[in-house]
Amino acid sequence: MNAIIFGASGGIGGALCQAVIASGQYTTVFAVSRTPVTIPGAVPLVYPQFDDESLADIAQTAAAQGPLTLCLSALGTLSDASQDLSPERTLRAQSAAAFEAVFHINTVLPALIAKHMIPLMPRKERAVFAALSARVGSISDNRLGGWHAYRASKAALNMLIKNYAIEQTRRAPDFIAVGLHPGTVDTALSSPFQKGVPEGKLFSPAQSAGYLLSVLGQLTPDDTGKVFDWQGTEVPA
Repeated sequence: MNAIIFGASGGIGGALCQAVIASGQYTTVFAVSRTPVTIPGAVPLVYPQFDDESLADIAQTAAAQGPLTLCLSALGTLSDASQDLSPERTLRAQSAAAFEAVFHINTVLPALIAKHMIPLMPRKERAVFAALSARVGSISDNRLGGWHAYRASKAALNMLIKNYAIEQTRRAPDFIAVGLHPGTVDTALSSPFQKGVPEGKLFSPAQSAGYLLSVLGQLTPDDTGKVFDWQGTEVPA
């Protein structure tokens, strides 16, 4: 069994790589990133850009090592001062550039990863595709509004995960596709928004990764197409 983690240079992605390696369940763990990262025990795959061409190359490399039974997308963006990108507090703050930037990383790239990695997964044994989502992507749980591009990108990601679950169930009944809400994690993504986080609810990347792997380990095919938080509680659609 082999695993591949995208976004390995990020806080949660790197911690997920370490946790997956420490589990001892996988023969090969690929750590894919757009900037170099060193994770002992992982096979680094560095690509400055994720697109159909690079992902096809990554898929070929992964396939040469045997069946892929775990694929994790830890890609995500919320704000970027260099691009004047920050969560919108009002509809007047919306811009096409922000939607394009946020959707590209939060929705389009995980979709392309799924396109190239899910076909590498076996038909007759348990295999998991998981992508970092967020509770704010829940439409029914939205009581505050705002953060338009980010909320919409995660809601769209959740819909794609449901689509993949439906499609793959026909091909591989033990396949599981899920979204994961990691909680509030002490990373660069959440750093500007940590004020007011309840005591004990700001997790280190290692904490969050441990929780998420525990959740993944308990999932069954009946859970495919859903989103779960770090406690294993289903996030409503």
